[in-house]
Amino acid sequence: MPQAITAGRWTNWAGNQSARPAEVATPASAAELGELVRRAAEAGRTVKAVGSGHSFTAIASAGDGLLVRPDALTAVRELDREAGTVTVESGLPLSRLNRLLEAAGLSLANMGDIEVQTVAGATSTGTHGTGRESGSLAAQIRALEIVLADGSVQHCSPTENPELFQGARLGLGALGVISAITFGVEPAFLLTAHEQPMRFDEVIGRLDDLTAVNEHFEFYWFPHTDRCSTKRNNRSQGPAAPLPRFKAWLDDEFLSNTVWEGACRVGRRFPGTVPSIAALASRAWSERTYTDTAYKVFTSPRTVRFVEMEYAVPREAAATVLRELKALVERSQWRISFPVEVRFAPADDLWLSTASGRDSVYIAVHLYRGTAEQGYFTEVEKLMTAHQGRPHWGKLHTRDAEYLAGAYPRFGDFTALRDKVDPQRLFGNDYLRRVLGA
Repeated sequence: MPQAITAGRWTNWAGNQSARPAEVATPASAAELGELVRRAAEAGRTVKAVGSGHSFTAIASAGDGLLVRPDALTAVRELDREAGTVTVESGLPLSRLNRLLEAAGLSLANMGDIEVQTVAGATSTGTHGTGRESGSLAAQIRALEIVLADGSVQHCSPTENPELFQGARLGLGALGVISAITFGVEPAFLLTAHEQPMRFDEVIGRLDDLTAVNEHFEFYWFPHTDRCSTKRNNRSQGPAAPLPRFKAWLDDEFLSNTVWEGACRVGRRFPGTVPSIAALASRAWSERTYTDTAYKVFTSPRTVRFVEMEYAVPREAAATVLRELKALVERSQWRISFPVEVRFAPADDLWLSTASGRDSVYIAVHLYRGTAEQGYFTEVEKLMTAHQGRPHWGKLHTRDAEYLAGAYPRFGDFTALRDKVDPQRLFGNDYLRRVLGA
């Protein structure tokens, strides 16, 4: 019998979401997880699983129900070189997955820009990086094991329970609790990163070329300036030429985190200094090139805490939306210390993927923790929704089921599947009621 303890207060990474679940449980197997789900259903309690807490929305809030922590579900079940797959349990952090794959000479095809999330948390919310041809983490899933509302442990893949597989790869935690994931993997590879400052108008004018010739292209625009920092990642035959240890520490730890934290604090207390800070920050990101193991290039440490909104809009609208966003900031009285992050993704076939059925550009806006919103997110959201924007499921937004049903061609398929596998909404919460309907 799995044990549960009376819970204290749960808070997410950003500190903007919290809950006081009635119980917290840490199952060590899918069977234990199934028993916990059955017990909760009998007691009339809801069930929610939470990973590292890196979502900014209340998607993982358990309310006064049962909160499942997957800390003991971290085993590597199988590594099949011939099939090109690895099966791991849901609570394994991406950082550990990357390192075990590296030791085996393997790699994921694409990554987001951090690796602290659990595999289930990252895939269930649509975590993505940037890529010309390679999509999100959820798009790399080949099979799943999931515990449903009746406590049964179900396996699904394109050939086994295919409808469940279609929904659960990116399921928002609304269909059940994932206990294991099988990812497609490939032989390990090196990436050469070329980071270069560019003017905003140059980036926008060359956007089609930059995204066409580079496997992975992204950039950051610094509000209150016309400057961007661009990053192009492409596969390399080697040899590896990582940044010198001191240079990596200076750029990625000290300047990008320690110094940046101090600058953000100053900007929060004295908003009038933000444009000057932005001008200095935009010039601190110098040109550099290095070659390293793929996940070390895809990801970077993030210790400065913030809140974030991110929308995916059709790729063909990228230049228009970005120019409108810049104009919106310039005519406002806002003081925005964080750069705007811009990434790209190919169309995929996941029902609730923000890239479902269309090539997409992701535009993310951030505010340093504790900074007054002052209409920034509100107005940016209006701009994004005017261009058929789809909000990232784990990042702040105000969209509801009525809007989202019109934004996703397969939205009705997902909600019908939810009605089938969780008619009593054992896995529901306020956030899911808003975005999926009752």
